[in-house]
Amino acid sequence: MAKLTLDDLRKLRDDKQKAMLKRDPSNKDAQIIVGMGTCGIAAGAKETFNAIIEELDAKGITHVLVRQTGCMGLCHSEPTVEVIVPHMPVVIYGNVNAETGKKIVNEHIINKHLIDNHICDKPAMDIVR
Repeated sequence: MAKLTLDDLRKLRDDKQKAMLKRDPSNKDAQIIVGMGTCGIAAGAKETFNAIIEELDAKGITHVLVRQTGCMGLCHSEPTVEVIVPHMPVVIYGNVNAETGKKIVNEHIINKHLIDNHICDKPAMDIVR
């Protein structure tokens, strides 16, 4: 294994600090929460989590907090992703693979549209605007 130079260490530090900023809740108004319990991980939640991070980075979106949680109790619909956006209902999406994770970023986060065919927990119609 090659030795790291001081410049290598600085770059590594900067990269890790940028990664940690994504999990810092300050200056974030929206959240994407990926269920990473055993059943979620077995169903592909790590790939979903990574795809969401990559899509947010590709679009230059920094106002979204991405974090993970344990089991959401919807094992039959894993991987599950909860999305919290101001002025929209809180939604839990099910069967979210990497492609659907990117769609959540583009449709729900950017365009403010729900992805109907993946909703597991949708609020009552009288509170949806």
